[in-house]
Amino acid sequence: MEIRPILSALLRNKTGAILVALQVALSLAILANALHIVGERRAVVNRPSGVADEQAVFSISVRNLTAGGPEQQLATQKREADVIRAVPGVVSAANVNQIPLSQSGWNNSVAVDRKQVDETAPASFYFSPDSLVKTWGLKLVEGRDFLPGEYMDIDSNTDVNPRHVILTKALAEKMWPGLPATGKTMYFGTGEDAIEVRVVGVVERLQTQSGQVTERGEYSTIAPMRHYGGYPGATYTVRAEAGQRERVIRDVEAALRRASPTPVILESITFEQHRKDRYRADVALSWMLVTVSVLLLLITASGIVGMASLWVTQRRKQIGVRRALGAKKRDILRYFVTENFMITSAGVFGGVLLGVALNQLLVSKLEMARLPLEYLIGGGVVFWALGVIAVYGPAWRAASISPALATRSA
Repeated sequence: MEIRPILSALLRNKTGAILVALQVALSLAILANALHIVGERRAVVNRPSGVADEQAVFSISVRNLTAGGPEQQLATQKREADVIRAVPGVVSAANVNQIPLSQSGWNNSVAVDRKQVDETAPASFYFSPDSLVKTWGLKLVEGRDFLPGEYMDIDSNTDVNPRHVILTKALAEKMWPGLPATGKTMYFGTGEDAIEVRVVGVVERLQTQSGQVTERGEYSTIAPMRHYGGYPGATYTVRAEAGQRERVIRDVEAALRRASPTPVILESITFEQHRKDRYRADVALSWMLVTVSVLLLLITASGIVGMASLWVTQRRKQIGVRRALGAKKRDILRYFVTENFMITSAGVFGGVLLGVALNQLLVSKLEMARLPLEYLIGGGVVFWALGVIAVYGPAWRAASISPALATRSA
């Protein structure tokens, strides 16, 4: 089929064609970027936290209504940890200051030299008098876990600080790119007051309590210490036997209440709930963008169908004359499909340019990742297919018009 006559016809009546092409271009630009955002958010929501078998882990916060002095708080924390470990079904338990993805906790700036003016990176600051590597099932990729003699009980009213630390792989790579971190000296803070510690191990992954979308979400440190003398309570992270978590939660709560000489306030949260709460907004955004994408596709398809139907109605006489001169149904069908393919192609090429421009704006303003070419290619294929499918019905009806009927209605 000759393309020139179709193009000539479009140029004589170009308003409708331009509107459809613009609609396709806008839809493709928005759809590609929306699905790219959805893909990013889904990847973030599903990324591993570093905690092995999250379905078996929960945390329990214990608040004592009668706090007592620092020494009493220390004794209480040790007693509570022993009570938890004695519950049947508890595999491991650790006193800890914060939980990954809990959206609340401690942060520290870290540096490779105390003389630095600016920090090397901000990092989540986990500390525990027990092995978090064991309780959370963290994977050591370099060095070792803390030795028993390296754990410290530190009164919050003193200026004693830990001397050893474990880092995540992402943070170690940030501080010493391409070099082993074990044995290196690092600092919490900068300047003369910076706290010097020695790196004894590196774990593959441990997300921060905030779970940032960027690489900062993997910048974590672990120190071998217990902090007491301040807040009248403690948080414990517990790993239960497979399939026993819910029962263990009930038994741990009951055991802590029985063992406490004074009333206590308990709050148990599963690791899954922490993950769900942290990523609630990301999941909601993903579903919203998916809904918008589906609506865009429906609106674009409706626009193509409506415009094709209008063109068929306006050219009934032309169709009848062509049929009378010997044109077959497939010729009429091919004409309209080709015409719509040309319009859609113009929209797709415009959408690619517009999509790249929109992504550049998002990258500069919202620090998003660049749009992969696959999204634009995939979107283009979708809109080409959508254009052909949407125009097929009106084109088939046009091809089915008899010459006599078309001429009589002219």
